Amino acid sequence: MATTSAVGGALVAGGLAGQPLLGADEAAAAPAALSSRVTLTVNGRRHTMTVDNRTSLLDLLREHLDLTGSKKGCNTGACGACTVLVDGQRVNSCLTLAVRLDGAEVTTIEGLGNGNQLHPLQQAFIDEDAFQCGYCTPGQIMSGVGCIEEGHTGSRDEIREWMSGNICRCGCYPKIVRAVEQTARRK
Repeated sequence: MATTSAVGGALVAGGLAGQPLLGADEAAAAPAALSSRVTLTVNGRRHTMTVDNRTSLLDLLREHLDLTGSKKGCNTGACGACTVLVDGQRVNSCLTLAVRLDGAEVTTIEGLGNGNQLHPLQQAFIDEDAFQCGYCTPGQIMSGVGCIEEGHTGSRDEIREWMSGNICRCGCYPKIVRAVEQTARRK
């Protein structure tokens, strides 16, 4: 099993003994990536665009719509920095293909508040000082909103469990839990 992994790793890294997997002629002849037309409603605005079928929702948001609030942390779904709501459900946008969401409603951190008025959880993060570097904060807030909407706020332990997919390297977890708890109580 380990031998297979090592060989697979060598192939992924560019071929055996440094040899490329494809020659220059073969690589040039490879078909171009397919693209599709997708229509999404993002933060209340409808967008129709053609994107490469391999485009993640995160890359569509950041690179095509200039909505850079959602962060690219690990790009493997392990940290939660890219969390957004799709049809009201929390998703890791780095793992979600944009073309699979035709017709969906997406809410990002930019669309959470109402004009200059912050969403109650955004305000609670400020009140509880629930961030330090701020990199994970948009994903934490979006996950917290989902957690509240899903009704997973019965106790601090429940909040911690349902927010466990969101990593804060600064260690602000107690303050994040208090912010979610405070907002859920006011709802």
